[in-house]
Amino acid sequence: MRMLVTGATGFIGQSLVPALARKGFFVRAAARDPSRIAAGPNIEPVAMPDLSGPADWSVALEDVSHIVHLAGIAHAPGALPDDVYTRINTEAVAELAGQAKGKIERFVLMSSVRAQAGLSSPTTITEAETPAPTEIYGRTKLEAERRLSESGIDFTVLRPAVVYGPGVKGNIASLATIAKTPMPLPFGGLDNRRSLLSIDNLIGAVAHVVQTEETRNETYLVADAEPISVAGMVAAMREGLGRPPQLVKMPHRAIRRLMKSFGREADWERVCGTFEIDPAKLMATGWKPEVESAEGIRRMMREPQKPVL
Repeated sequence: MRMLVTGATGFIGQSLVPALARKGFFVRAAARDPSRIAAGPNIEPVAMPDLSGPADWSVALEDVSHIVHLAGIAHAPGALPDDVYTRINTEAVAELAGQAKGKIERFVLMSSVRAQAGLSSPTTITEAETPAPTEIYGRTKLEAERRLSESGIDFTVLRPAVVYGPGVKGNIASLATIAKTPMPLPFGGLDNRRSLLSIDNLIGAVAHVVQTEETRNETYLVADAEPISVAGMVAAMREGLGRPPQLVKMPHRAIRRLMKSFGREADWERVCGTFEIDPAKLMATGWKPEVESAEGIRRMMREPQKPVL
């Protein structure tokens, strides 16, 4: 099987590309700067076209049977205009699908759980619910899914939870930085549960769907088997550093005031909201998330952090 993986030097791509190659897949790894991709057995670096305008994918698509499309905007520093999200996260997907039509067997789109829901949910999130994204990132991901499904190309859409692993960015990286501080932390009472996704479990999901006929033209939420509390996340991070958790309980309102004093009140829902995902639909096809969240977090903290390419 010959794959084109776009966004090969991003957080997910830098782990996915070598893992797929080790599994025996040929990977054409596309990035804006292919010199930053380590070529090796089954890995062929290639330049990715500029997605800010109409893109020519002809070279990258030559003799590949599958596409895994990772490239897009995520964790963008500062506010970006909506039309930039639309161009990169939606229009570029439709263009790639259009150019690949009739040439490939499957297009795997890395979407996001944010195409399904907002920052928190009072009920467990499943694919049966009508998607209700709450901001431009999720809306453009959902529109990309629609455009792909109407393109006439065979596809699989993956909506991963927040992915963690070496080199992680965003809120998990911020929480890890806090966990590395020497003082006790006031997170012992944060028992709200949130679904995460180990990078290793995501790699397994991608390898599974490209080889499983049942997953053709389907959309799946992807998450570790069980959610984990925020207190559990921080405890696992400190255990991975070889330290005791040192978590103390503080009333939620006090934590909210503390976050406000640091200018982080907007992150309250991300930290204290519940966000549980049920990955049963994908698991029913034979995929199994081997890594449990707490152990995956401990492993992440023990491993050297990969540079973000």
